[in-house]
Amino acid sequence: MPPILAFDTSGAHCAAAIYWQDGARPTVLASEVMAKGQAERLLPMIEEMMSGAGVIWADFAAIGVGVGPGNFTGIRISVALARGLALGLNIPAIGATGFEARAQSVDLADFYVTIPAPRGQVYAQRFGNSSPAELLDVPPQDAPIVQMETLSPEGLALATAQIAAMRIGQDQPRPAPFYLRPADAAPPTDPPPVILP
Repeated sequence: MPPILAFDTSGAHCAAAIYWQDGARPTVLASEVMAKGQAERLLPMIEEMMSGAGVIWADFAAIGVGVGPGNFTGIRISVALARGLALGLNIPAIGATGFEARAQSVDLADFYVTIPAPRGQVYAQRFGNSSPAELLDVPPQDAPIVQMETLSPEGLALATAQIAAMRIGQDQPRPAPFYLRPADAAPPTDPPPVILP
């Protein structure tokens, strides 16, 4: 079966995976730690992986992308690239949240996935009862917590690819950033410019 390309830049990293759904070839993984610069590095990193694996753009069956929560700019970079590639290649782009990626390998019926958030808060989503994700001041206490903060960036990219593989053929919305808090940037205080007729 054709491979799936997936990537994630929701944190201080740039991570990607080329995943063969049938296991015919080993998964190719790459990641780099970076607080900024993902926009300049992500596509060259993917092309380096493709060259090493002998894959061309036309080989991919789908694009998987991590949609957050996490770094605002990083999420927008990945989502924009995924949507652009999917449009150009005429293949589906499939989004997966960081919660879904972290829950991918958990074998429990009812549990929370937590992700560290700024200012000592925590992003949390409960699986097993279809609860929405939340931004909390303290970790939840009413179900087991699967703290998957240690999942590597490569692990996030691989889990995103696996989720995309499961969702191929299903009716999926276009990937969009998944935010649970407002942006840290303050709105401008200057009055808007006057537009002359």
